[in-house]
Amino acid sequence: MSSRLKDVAARAGVSTRTVSNVVSGSASVAAETRRRVQEAIDELGYRPNLAARSLRAGRTGIIGLAIPELHSPYFGELAGLLVDEAQRRSWTVVIDQTRGDADAERRLLTQGGGRAVDGLIISPWALDPAELAATAPTVPLVLLGERSPRGAADRVAVDNVTAADEATSHLIGLGRRRIAAIGLQPHLHNGTALLRAEGHSRALERAGLPQLPDAQRPVAALHRADGARAMTELLDGPAAPDAVFAFSDELALGALHVAHERGLRVPEDIAIVGFDDIEDGRYSHPPLTTIAPDKQQIAERSLQCLADRIYSPSNDVPPQELIVPHRLLKRGTA
Repeated sequence: MSSRLKDVAARAGVSTRTVSNVVSGSASVAAETRRRVQEAIDELGYRPNLAARSLRAGRTGIIGLAIPELHSPYFGELAGLLVDEAQRRSWTVVIDQTRGDADAERRLLTQGGGRAVDGLIISPWALDPAELAATAPTVPLVLLGERSPRGAADRVAVDNVTAADEATSHLIGLGRRRIAAIGLQPHLHNGTALLRAEGHSRALERAGLPQLPDAQRPVAALHRADGARAMTELLDGPAAPDAVFAFSDELALGALHVAHERGLRVPEDIAIVGFDDIEDGRYSHPPLTTIAPDKQQIAERSLQCLADRIYSPSNDVPPQELIVPHRLLKRGTA
């Protein structure tokens, strides 16, 4: 016989109301209490049936997740964590791939992608901040990204300027003086690349180091091939760098591949730092030094923001801007 709500409450030492709140996400619960309740749920194998409850409340128990690229390791890992967190709340997640297309993002924001969803988490790349601010979403909304407009919706982001500053400062601390950056994306409106470029420039300026000519390289996408192409251009240019800060780990892995092809020793001849802490970077040769955003917190905070809006649609709490922590993981490439 499956465990009942009161069994979970007894095991966790809380009320049945608290267990219900943890399961549904319908009220704020202290982190330690939430942990105890979740442990009891896992130990007892409790699987709440929220279908009837959702129908009575006029909800579907389904949320939408819209990301630019399903094949991106970063977004793939983040999507997995978001699905895990949603399952803890007995929510089903429907995932859309926007490919950074403005029409696709607009359709999801204004029509929910044509699906009956209770809320939407989206990482917008193509829509500019003015349009995002002017859009009236049809469901509770959480934006992932660093240049989303303040006040448009709850937003979960990384402090990209500070993180890029730390990555570049680390390279400066290693004695590198010709530090390039790979990852500008002038064709997109998400602003992430601009913020990372700002942090890179700020660290160089503070150290009294000049920007190398054309040392902030634009890319069409954040993929390995784009990183390899940009690295080739840098090494063939008039002032080859002795270090590179790549705005994604995929770009960094492409740059690392070219360095090996050119017979350069990493990090002795050229140091490389990435951003994202994807699994591939932990197994490259040498392992990739990177900025690691707390993806677990991105997932947890995004789902909690969405739950607060879904279960308290009439609350007058203004949209929140939540900045998640990051770490510089020093490995073999820098």
